[in-house]
Amino acid sequence: MTQALPSAALRPANSWLKGYYFTRFLFSALWVGLAFTVAPASAGLSTVMLIVYPAWDALANLVDAARNGGLRANRTQALNLGVSTLTTLAIALALTMGLATVIAVFGVWAVLSGLLQLATALRRWSRFGAQWSMILSGAQSALAGVFFVLMSRGEVTSDAIEILAGYVAFGAVYFLISALWLTVADLRRSES
Repeated sequence: MTQALPSAALRPANSWLKGYYFTRFLFSALWVGLAFTVAPASAGLSTVMLIVYPAWDALANLVDAARNGGLRANRTQALNLGVSTLTTLAIALALTMGLATVIAVFGVWAVLSGLLQLATALRRWSRFGAQWSMILSGAQSALAGVFFVLMSRGEVTSDAIEILAGYVAFGAVYFLISALWLTVADLRRSES
């Protein structure tokens, strides 16, 4: 049985996790903003953004795992680091093969990284609480990934950056909700 940490011991960890979730939200919000404004007119920027997004996820998983006991103690994040790193390389290759291939690669990545995010959130529930949003985000990512893979089998007529921007926007909202939820939980703890 997992013992809950005293509230004073939980604050530094929660504080870091809140900052991490806010950072993930800000990056994703910026990415989405660029995807809907500047990127459609710039093939070069779209290409860079499609490669950068899974690379950012790999880096974020590495930093988060390192801050919380290392990759050995956080196997789901270690796996997510590997999956996101391979996806970064696969996207770079897929961009030379066509839009449908890019969407398919993102789809497979969304399924795998979503399931790993869900598993990480379930593991963190007893220590941090407020992980329901990350659980929903992981599940929705996996479902969106299946949709992307199915979409890639038909005729893809939209730009990849526009298709994926909605997916990234939902992820941004989930990170913001998680950060705000931890903030409220800390305020409640400090009042009691």
